[in-house]
Amino acid sequence: MATPAPLHLVLGEEELLVDRAIEQVVAQVRVTDPAAEVRRVRAAELTPADLAEFLSPSLFAEGRVLVLLAAHEVGKDLGAAILTQAADPAEGIVLVVVHAGGARNKALADALRKAGAAVTTCNKITRMDERSDFVRAEARRVGGKITGEAIGTLLEAVGSDLRELAAATSQLVADTGGAVDDRAVRRYHRGRAESSGFAVADRVVAGERAAALEALRWAQLLGVPSVLIADALADAVRTLAKVGSAGRGDPNRLAGTLGMPPWKIRKAQQQVRAWGPEALAEAFDAAAEVNADVKGAAADADYALERAVLRICAARGRR
Repeated sequence: MATPAPLHLVLGEEELLVDRAIEQVVAQVRVTDPAAEVRRVRAAELTPADLAEFLSPSLFAEGRVLVLLAAHEVGKDLGAAILTQAADPAEGIVLVVVHAGGARNKALADALRKAGAAVTTCNKITRMDERSDFVRAEARRVGGKITGEAIGTLLEAVGSDLRELAAATSQLVADTGGAVDDRAVRRYHRGRAESSGFAVADRVVAGERAAALEALRWAQLLGVPSVLIADALADAVRTLAKVGSAGRGDPNRLAGTLGMPPWKIRKAQQQVRAWGPEALAEAFDAAAEVNADVKGAAADADYALERAVLRICAARGRR
């Protein structure tokens, strides 16, 4: 492991990635100094005098890592003090400055860059394809691999929280010997994967009427919000329309244009063959109607969802 730089700038708001960036610096320091002290403080709570004390060398030359959290919140005086200390770090002391990365106090981040800080970017992961990439990288990080279909099922079952996704991926890799497929995800996350709104939508667009109704009732029994199920139906129909209009191109090449991961495009390309223009138009109408229904237009959201499921299933195959 490389010797850590004396100054680090961690930019971004994705908490898991920020924590990992800090842990990596600490691990690097403790390779050569296992007893190095680690202090984490909210930057805005310090005075310039406090900062100088924290960064002053100890009498016994003990190593120290000071992590300044939320540095974008500091005022002008403390910002200047951080830059002064960063310009002349004491031996054995490593300063890690955590900044949200936005426009607020951007001058401080820019100045730390110019001062030679080692920069780690931890931008918020919001897009589906980015979460897919994260899961794939996470499986690789813990010594395994995961299929594209399994990634989709895991995202549907676990959600978008990175910590939960990381924990679930690590557990799956450990329990499967390193090769994670869709069957493994469904086996370990059956309750959530089989009852999610996306599971209902998958069966609906496949025309599996009985299975769609069963998945819907399980989802309702387990408390999946009606709005999420309706949103999943709308997303499934939109996906069919987008992929259908794009033709039979390579999913990897279409991913950037359509704004969705290749596995999702590949899956939709297979599903859309059974859908003609009139069928998709009918499905769009049903999805739009049920989205309004579950948000207050209908007296009974559960009945509205069941009616939408039956209507979309019936539309499939209509030419």
